[in-house]
Amino acid sequence: MKTAVFAHRIQFALTVMFHYLFPILTMGLGFFIALFSVLHLITGDRRYMNAAKFWVRIFAVNFALGVVTGIPLEFEFGTNWSRMSALGGGVFGQTLPLEGVYAFFLESGFLGLFLFGENRVKRWVHCMSGVGVSAGSLLSGYFIVATNAWMQHPVGYSLEPSGGIRLQSFWAVLLNPFAGWQYAHVINGALLAAAFVMGGVGAFYILSGRHTNFARLSVKVAVVAGVILSLTQLFPTGDMNSRDVVRYQPLKLATMEGLFETEKGAPIAIIGMPDTPHQRLIDPVYVPEFLSFLAYGNLRATVEGLNSYPKDLWPPVELTYYTYHIMAGLGTIFIAQMLVGLFLLLWGKVYSTRWFLWSLMLAIPFPYIANEAGWVVTEVGRQPWVVYGLLKTAAGTSANVAAGETVFTTLGFAGLYLLLGLLFCFLVGRIIWNGPEEV
Repeated sequence: MKTAVFAHRIQFALTVMFHYLFPILTMGLGFFIALFSVLHLITGDRRYMNAAKFWVRIFAVNFALGVVTGIPLEFEFGTNWSRMSALGGGVFGQTLPLEGVYAFFLESGFLGLFLFGENRVKRWVHCMSGVGVSAGSLLSGYFIVATNAWMQHPVGYSLEPSGGIRLQSFWAVLLNPFAGWQYAHVINGALLAAAFVMGGVGAFYILSGRHTNFARLSVKVAVVAGVILSLTQLFPTGDMNSRDVVRYQPLKLATMEGLFETEKGAPIAIIGMPDTPHQRLIDPVYVPEFLSFLAYGNLRATVEGLNSYPKDLWPPVELTYYTYHIMAGLGTIFIAQMLVGLFLLLWGKVYSTRWFLWSLMLAIPFPYIANEAGWVVTEVGRQPWVVYGLLKTAAGTSANVAAGETVFTTLGFAGLYLLLGLLFCFLVGRIIWNGPEEV
């Protein structure tokens, strides 16, 4: 049984992490497509529409791959996680179809209008369809986050004598106090990733001496947006999301920070290596009392450590701890990089400083890593619960699906995703190589 549960978890981890590579950019890039569309409508400057049309082509490839890679996840709820679906079906059956409506109908409808309707509809209709693309992607993202937030902090339900749950309030699920800042943090991270992609592609064109006007516009927008988004990823979205973790999942906080002992005036570990068997951090570098301040706004507040909870409720300490510090460390680097870019932009040197342009171009993968690491912290850090406090992960799987079956299909998914990844790189690489339309 344990082998089957492990196989189910590995398969879902593979499929959901590969799938999420694509929504990161669609949610983030949609906003910038809308921004360029509105700027074109207001100013009439053709540069903005050409930028929107270039980025919407990459958006379309992302959207298509996101749809294809997301379909297996819907089936896995029934094939691999049937007992979880039986418990939470009253919630999932409300939020996930709404996500599909906004993603497949609203988002795809406006995407088709924007791609093919420029010479067929009025200019303001075409420009506003760019706003519709962004609205569809952001709304569909909210329903996914609301579903996940319910699994993190279940609300709006009642328990039935049979052991299932009955949805009492759909609005309680949508307005879950855990969902608001979680969604803000997720979307802010997606926007930041899109800013880095724009900046990296613009830097590539400047370094290669091509499409200079488009490249300068992309780098300028990326740097200005990057400064704002990297800072707001830390505060308020990151800080307030962490406060929800403190309020509703204090054990996850202790795991993220490697805090084994309950402490008054708890320090925060900048670096360190968790040694779970001996319940300590190896070679830590501490900021005294800072964890108590971040968690409770009080330098002398008491923060519960892992030792306050039974060991069978501990999440995987090392994985949660390291992915959290990878996310936080990359976020700090993003702030520093974009502040340097803003200084160079104000100084008038950003387009000629080759080392900074190279840093922008080479940094493209790292916001993806930070986004994925954040989700690993969110999901692994709530273990052993699949629905927090209601259903443990081992009890949420399908009892009649053998480990061998899951391993076989996982290998099939891995091969298919390798081909899809290569196809994505080819299609996006060709779009970038061909470049935008010239004004």
